[in-house]
Amino acid sequence: MDLIEAIKLRHSVRAYKGLPLTDDIVKALEEKISDLNREGRLHMQLILNEPKAFQGVFAYGKFHGVNNYIVVAGRKADDLDERVGYFGEQLVLFAQTLGLNTCWVGLSYTKVANTYVLDDGEKIACYIAIGYGETQGVKHKIKSVEEVSNANDITPSWFRKGVEAALLAPTAVNQQKFSFEYNGMKDGRHQVRAKKGFSIIGYTHMDLGIAKYHFEIGAGKDNFDWI
Repeated sequence: MDLIEAIKLRHSVRAYKGLPLTDDIVKALEEKISDLNREGRLHMQLILNEPKAFQGVFAYGKFHGVNNYIVVAGRKADDLDERVGYFGEQLVLFAQTLGLNTCWVGLSYTKVANTYVLDDGEKIACYIAIGYGETQGVKHKIKSVEEVSNANDITPSWFRKGVEAALLAPTAVNQQKFSFEYNGMKDGRHQVRAKKGFSIIGYTHMDLGIAKYHFEIGAGKDNFDWI
């Protein structure tokens, strides 16, 4: 499975079979987490065989069988949430290529003592449930390319493909409060601007990071520069 296929197949899953992850899957995830933590200046941690985080009052009726999850943390910074989205989604799509299911979780979890470590100045941004889903999830209604971009007949075809991939990105309550703008050429390079919208729900910085990673996969990262 390549990343384009992973984008198309990945849907949020809240009900899991409760099975432990295999040793080879755990090793692959831990190696990927190590790489992404280093590159994204994050402190993601894989928590195994721990059912309490998704059995609290906040998770009641929403999650089932979640025994494995990722605590996504990092040092407090203005760009932390966008980095969490950008690098966390790399882990989510990697998990999909391994045959796993996932769900970004902003609030519906309980912090269980002694399951994670925070260094000085760090905070938890979110959790990601991970495991073998009871289903593969379901598709949700998405906005049109024209609603979130200036794609038209004269913008490059890769730009539209990037926007299409971004529209398949998970966002908080499926709000899709982001937009992409093609800004022509500068110094021989195509220019693209990504912007977050306003939401009373929040999580727009994180959503933007997720969407930007999807855009890069669909458009081809070498085809343009971010403004």
